[in-house]
Amino acid sequence: MPTHHRTAVIEGHEIAYREAGSPDAPDLVLLHGFPTSSFMFRHLIPLLEDRYHVIAPDHIGFGRSAAPAVDEFDYSFDALTRITDGLLDALGVQEHAMFLQDYGAPVGWRLLLTGSRRVTAIVSQNGNAYEEGFVASFWEPLWAYAAAPGPETEAPLREALTEEAIRWQYTHGVPDVTLVDPDAWRHDHALVSRPGNDAVQLALFRDYATNRDLYPKLHARLREEQTPLLAPWGANDEIFGPDGARAFARDLPDAEIHLLDAGHFALESDLDTIAGYMRGFLGRTL
Repeated sequence: MPTHHRTAVIEGHEIAYREAGSPDAPDLVLLHGFPTSSFMFRHLIPLLEDRYHVIAPDHIGFGRSAAPAVDEFDYSFDALTRITDGLLDALGVQEHAMFLQDYGAPVGWRLLLTGSRRVTAIVSQNGNAYEEGFVASFWEPLWAYAAAPGPETEAPLREALTEEAIRWQYTHGVPDVTLVDPDAWRHDHALVSRPGNDAVQLALFRDYATNRDLYPKLHARLREEQTPLLAPWGANDEIFGPDGARAFARDLPDAEIHLLDAGHFALESDLDTIAGYMRGFLGRTL
């Protein structure tokens, strides 16, 4: 079945998204991380579209979506969620399962907490929801920048926008790096290198600390609703470590947790494994 590359205007901004599968099938929303876009799902979508109506948006500021300047749009995770929520409304989505990775997690958690539509199942691939998931060596510079933005604290965060740093996100912890498509990190680097996009990314870095404030409320909602959850997690990730996956079991005793010999972008090296887990899990729960 074909994958369509569409756009919709939400709050006056053009938002790009990939769509595949029958509209009559259960809705599955794929939410990407930093610094990528729905491009990260280019190989996953064809493995799911026979059973699900798959929607994979590019967050505003990422991919093919509009990237207004920071003086024209107030970039925050609340804003990314609001735009995503508006897109799902425009597409008539009433309830959905969701796949969360990296930045996709705080957007997905907010969608869950708003309760604007029922979340039927969650797949979290290195999409953090617990303090235990933060690898201190990676996150300490970001916490410092969020607490006191300035030239000294900003410099390490600008390094995260370089091709070398993005390549590291894709290849660290991967036993066979030849499985990782170099076009993936080159694609991401080209997009974050657009004029003005550095300021967009820095604004989101500063806002990331707000996601931690949501965790207690999120944990309470997970305990209350017991939403089915699958966590196929790259265990060698030095951004969101495996303790972040294990922590789900504290609030969701039936969570299905699989620690993979993979890194942060595990879909690049372990696509078939993750897709297999997803087809089994979603087939049982939806």
